[in-house]
Amino acid sequence: MEPAAATLTCWGAVLGTAVSLPLLLLAAAPYVRRYVAGGQCKSTAKLDGKVVIITGANTGIGKETARDLARRGARVIVACRDIAKGEAAASAIRAETGNQQVIVKKLDLADTKSIREFAENFLAEEKELHILINNAGVMLCPYSKTADGFEMHLGVNHLGHFLLTFLLLERLKQSAPARIVNVSSLAHHGGRIRFHDLHGEKSYNCGLAYCHSKLANVLFTRELARRLQGTKVTANSLHPGSVYSELVRHSFVMTWLWKMFSFFLKTPWEGAQTSVYCAVAEELDSVTGQYFSDCQPAYVSPWGRDDETAKKLWSVSCELLGIQWD
Repeated sequence: MEPAAATLTCWGAVLGTAVSLPLLLLAAAPYVRRYVAGGQCKSTAKLDGKVVIITGANTGIGKETARDLARRGARVIVACRDIAKGEAAASAIRAETGNQQVIVKKLDLADTKSIREFAENFLAEEKELHILINNAGVMLCPYSKTADGFEMHLGVNHLGHFLLTFLLLERLKQSAPARIVNVSSLAHHGGRIRFHDLHGEKSYNCGLAYCHSKLANVLFTRELARRLQGTKVTANSLHPGSVYSELVRHSFVMTWLWKMFSFFLKTPWEGAQTSVYCAVAEELDSVTGQYFSDCQPAYVSPWGRDDETAKKLWSVSCELLGIQWD
């Protein structure tokens, strides 16, 4: 082939690729989105007369979970730190679903005083509790501590929900059958429970701190389910997927990446599907101590299946919070 012809052939191939690749990606887009979206909750269960608490339900997957359960007829308590955002979310959900029983209550998981006040008020006002969804969380925070001196990821993601569950457990038992749903993450695979440095004072990495707290969610669920055998109160944890939400707001890099690759991330509605599934699916009535992703059982890391670590974490958590939970 002559050099000129070879050059033209080469450029033709380049231009052909440049034109065909976007077309190929465009054609594949629906299939990619379907894969990214993951599983959906197929249950049509109604929740009329049921009372639900969802932490962090003013935004993201918590808000979408609240919207779904409100549509099913539940009385939904939106428990969040920012009351203004909570009221805006609740107002939108009430308008869309026609369910006026969407109530906002103040809850700051970074402050045990706020947690105790929330629980005290709830128990005084509500006679039943059928579903507790421990959804709120922080991610990639610069090193900081809660009002009680706990490292922020551990304090909010694990200890805050541990204390809240403890304070509400008797009401859940009285309302049985009842469910506890803990939103963990695939990130638990990278976590370890570093009992020698739980609060990251010797060594701190914000990414690892998040992973450690998500492993704590899995271990807490495992031990809680064991202790609740025979009570008709179940406890399960889940991975919602990689969701385009405000969770990465503490990291400029992650926020930028989330925007760049949002097409490959779940929407908050898609991310809420497994939470909803764990809360309402009829086939999970007696299933407890399990971990789910995309509305089906998922693999738990070896560290997440360590019963001795789960028991020790339970004991240490009680000591840190100054409670006795036998």
